[in-house]
This record gives sequence, structure tokens and C-alpha cells, in this order.
Amino acid sequence: MQPADLQLSAILIITPLFHLLFAPHTKVEESFNLQAAHDILVYGTPTHNVAARFASVYDHFTFPGAVPRSFIGAVVLSGLSQPLIWLSGFQHAQTIVRGTLGAFNVGCLLMLRQSLASAFGKGVARWWILLQVTQFHVMYYLTRTLPNMYSFGLTTLAFAFILPKSNPAESLRRRKQAIFFLTLSATVFRAETAILLVAITLHLLLASQLTLRDVIPTFILSFLFALVISVPIDSYFWQQWPLWPELAGFYFNAIKGSSSDWGVSSRHWYFTSALPRLFINPLTPLLIVFALYNAGTRRQALSLFVPSMAFVAVYSLQPHKETRFILYAVPPLTAVAALGADYITTRASRTTANRLVTYALYASLPLSLAISSAMLVLSALNYPGGEAIMHLHSLLPPSSALDGPMYAHADVLTCMTGLTLFHQNPHGLPLALANPDSASPDERALLVVDKTERDITLGYPRFWERLDYALEEKSALPMGDWEILGVVSGYDGIEILKPGQEEEKQQQPFDVLGLGRSVAEVRERTRALTGGWWVGPRMTPKINIMRRRDNV
Repeated sequence: MQPADLQLSAILIITPLFHLLFAPHTKVEESFNLQAAHDILVYGTPTHNVAARFASVYDHFTFPGAVPRSFIGAVVLSGLSQPLIWLSGFQHAQTIVRGTLGAFNVGCLLMLRQSLASAFGKGVARWWILLQVTQFHVMYYLTRTLPNMYSFGLTTLAFAFILPKSNPAESLRRRKQAIFFLTLSATVFRAETAILLVAITLHLLLASQLTLRDVIPTFILSFLFALVISVPIDSYFWQQWPLWPELAGFYFNAIKGSSSDWGVSSRHWYFTSALPRLFINPLTPLLIVFALYNAGTRRQALSLFVPSMAFVAVYSLQPHKETRFILYAVPPLTAVAALGADYITTRASRTTANRLVTYALYASLPLSLAISSAMLVLSALNYPGGEAIMHLHSLLPPSSALDGPMYAHADVLTCMTGLTLFHQNPHGLPLALANPDSASPDERALLVVDKTERDITLGYPRFWERLDYALEEKSALPMGDWEILGVVSGYDGIEILKPGQEEEKQQQPFDVLGLGRSVAEVRERTRALTGGWWVGPRMTPKINIMRRRDNV
């Protein structure tokens, strides 16, 4: 591999790592797999009194969610992460778990890069990396513990393995492996990737690259293998016999139509809104169109474009839509754009049009990177819950000064915007060690977080009497004498301030903490340099960090 290729591969590895470190907190959609990984790491897998053990300490029995999700990803992540956590300390466990998932997904992207270089040339592979790393969403989501991102790596491998090889026997073997990865993805992690399985299989059959004799046995064996993995393990963790989580999820979302409860979008939303935002670079759709219509790239482009767009088109029939649901289509469609970019740039000297487009392509890369960087900054401001729990830990007295753990309540907004079990339990102590009689002061858990959200319970005086701290969106609590130690702000849109125009200031007698304070400082310095102009994020108070006075 040439130095330029090594450097581009390194950029592909470093970029998602930078996203992880810059935006380390998570949203509620990611919580199941993250909390499950925490519980497996801390409590292990019980072999006796299993149901009672799960019910007493595992998070998914307290917060099961709308449908059961597979534990397969959490089991693999926790197993792979455990040695690194042991070496670095449990306080870094959340970052390591997410980084492990990111490493898997980056490895799959590198496999696609290698396949593109082998099938279409190194120039296509280089343009693919340049276009991919200057996008935002894929790089941002690679480390996020969503079921979609377990499927993302598997679908990316499938696209890598359907690309042609010089050896026909090897090509056939790899296409069968692509069916295996897609079947595993659809059976264990995300049922909607069955659409992609059908689309790719039909395309390979119509292109005479596979026969039914190749497809049927491969699919059956792959499906049985995936079931043998999923059903026993997930039935064990959920204590339901038998349980196939993705079947339950498919029934809930597709058959019952319950996914519509989370919102409904138009049929064309993926095409007119999601895909343009996923690509970011405005030239990417034009490059895709060029690659499809240009005789020199049409055949290669169709092999990636047809199954990808067929998946998006069929999945558009589902009323509830989110950008992350179609991330699987982004790497292959970006590869189609790379085909067009390589064809034009390698012929830049032939025509004036090619030369001008080449200049525009090179200019679009830093522009796309700047937009992606701005999106990363704004996204990092959306996790006040994660910031709040980290600041609360910094405000706690040292363990040697405590007779027992401190107790806090976290409201719904805190739980939805970054609070995780890893944050609640930075020392990785089993719940039993929260008892001061069962651990030394240095080992004792400092904080026990209550996440009760029922209005009736929150109205009982006895509930608040046992608490020392609270992380609350509302500053006025119904019971007790509380003081506000600080507030964590969150992103609330873009504001434009002109010279002489004052920003809205919150008249509150407490400090703004974390990124909210950093944004305020940057805004002040920027206005000083620009004569009063500011275009940037508006931050508003989101979560109050509160302490009960009469417990001090």
C-alpha cells in the first residue's frame, strides 16, 4: 500500500475516534446496548437464581423498553472491551465500549475500501475515503451503540464482498459470505436489513452472479446459525422462553404499526431530506448521476446503486423515518460518487469542463469538512444529562468524608440526554458495594441515582427526604429545601447577534457549567474581534444541579 493510501486509511480510523472523544455522551436511543454492556461487565452472567439476579441488578428488567432487544451485541462488546477496561480503569469503560464498536465498523469500512481498490482501482478508493470522512453522520454514528450500528458493519462487509474479484471461485465464495452477513444482520440486529438482503440477492441473481442453488442453502444455513445464536442467549437474558427479539420488534413496528407513535414522515423524506443531509457535499448527488449515465462507469455504479436505492425506496413505505435507519446505504452510494469523481479527475486535462469540475471537487472537500465539523460541535452541545452527572461527581465530597453513599434523583431529560450506568457507577462497583458495611471507604460507591419518573411517586414527601442531590429540568422541587449548585445548558438553535445587540441573559443566581460556559466565553471573545457580530449556537438552561440543604 502506498504512503498516500496509508495516510487516508489512518484518517478514516482517526476521524470517528475524534468524534467519540469530542462528543462522549449518548442519547436514550443508545441506552439499551450501553446499559446491557455495563451490567454484563459489572455483574457477569449468573448461573443460579438467574431470574432473581437479573431482576435485582440488571437495568433491562427495570427499563425493558417497548420491545426486547438482542443482547448479542452487548455480550460481544463487553467481552472484547474487558481487557482494555482492566488495563485503563473502569472510569474509561464507556469510551472503551463505544470505541470497540467503532473499531469494528471502521474495520468493515476499510474492508470496503480495499474491495473498491481491487475492483475499481486505487483512485476510486481514495476518492471514496475523501468523500466519506468529510461527511458527518456516518463518522458520528460509528461508535454509537444503536442496533443499527451493529448492522452497519455487517451490511458494509456485504457490499465489500459483492464487488468482483479476478478469481471467479473467490468471487462466488465472497458473495455467499455477503448473504451470510446480511442474514445475520436481519435476524439478530435489525429486521429491516432483510430488505437489503432481498435487494442484493435479486440483483446478483439477475446479473447471473449467483444462482438459486447458491442462494437457498447459504440463506438457510445462515438463518439457522443466526437463530441458534440469538434465541438461546436472548431468551436467557430476558428470561422468556423462547424469544427471538427481532421477530418481536418486527411485529411491533411493522405489523402493528406502532413505530408511527414516534412520528410520521412523508414517503419521499429519505430522498428529499435525509440523503442530501447524509452526503453533505452538494456535488455527491451529481457525481452519482454522472457515474450512472457515463458509459465508462455505468456497469460498476449500478452494482452498488441498485440494491442501495431499492432498500431506501422500499423502506420509505414505513411511516416512521429517521436518518440513521438508512445509514447502510451511504457507503455504497458514496462509492458510486467516487467512481464519478475518479473518472473526471483522471481526465481533467482532456476538457475544460473536466478541469473545472476537478477544481470544484477539490474545493468541496474542505467546505464539506467545515460543515461536518460545525455539525459535530452543535451535536456535542445536545447532551446536558451527561454533562450534569459528570459535574455532580466533581461536586461530591471525598469518599473518606462519607458514612454511606449519596443519593440523587435524575429526571427524564437527564436520562434522555446522557446519563448512563457507566456515569452513575464510574468505579464499576456491584450494587451491593453501595452498602457502607460491605466495602472500605476507598471502594465505596459514592452515588446512587434514582430515575423514578412517575408523577405520583414524585409527589410523596418521603421520596425527596432520602435524597441528597437532584438533576432536574425544573428548578422548583415539590418537597424540601434545595439549593442550586449550577446549571448545565443545552443547544437551542442558532442565534445571530449584531453590534450593540445584547444576548439574552438568564437572571439566575448560579453558575453555568460545562460547554454552556465555554460557548459563552467563545461568543464574548468573537464579538470583541468582530465588532459585536456573532453567529453561533444559542444555549439555554436545561438541567439544574441541586443539593438538599437540610441534608448537608
